[in-house]
Amino acid sequence: MESAVKTKWVIDPMHSEVHFKVKHLVISTVTGTFKSFEGTLETSDSDFQDASIEFSMDVNSIDTNQEQRDVHLKSAEFFDAEQFPKMSFKSTSFTKDGDDFVLVGDLTVKNVTKQVKLEVEFGGIATDFYGNEKAGFEVSGKISRKEFGLTWDGITEAGAIVVGDDIKLNINLQLAKQA
Repeated sequence: MESAVKTKWVIDPMHSEVHFKVKHLVISTVTGTFKSFEGTLETSDSDFQDASIEFSMDVNSIDTNQEQRDVHLKSAEFFDAEQFPKMSFKSTSFTKDGDDFVLVGDLTVKNVTKQVKLEVEFGGIATDFYGNEKAGFEVSGKISRKEFGLTWDGITEAGAIVVGDDIKLNINLQLAKQA
């Protein structure tokens, strides 16, 4: 039996974004982005069922709109960007859930790999002005930063935890079908 032909889709960074949110002092939310990332989706099915997905982010591209905080996040107290410059994700399953998908895979941060489950909203497929076929997805989920070795809490003198544990992810992706 012949193996199915795989179609490869590549992230279009001009039309994609990686956002995260975390509680600060447990009373307000700080939002950040990763400016540099790349990824691919390979599928043998036109509806993306059981696609294989790989994704990585450049830790040094973190941006929370506050330079001093970004420098701290890149330091050994958080991401340790010098020693671990990339975060990566590799899917283990991508299954249909109504019109959308559930994405499960291994996320690696600071050399710690854990399985995560993310919700994926399928935006559809369209052709751009240049005749390129594009697919849109919005990925969301929540992870525990402490499970990945990001354990700095920065407890204040009054006992308040500076950084919450839950990291909310919201990733908007546009992928370009490769010929």
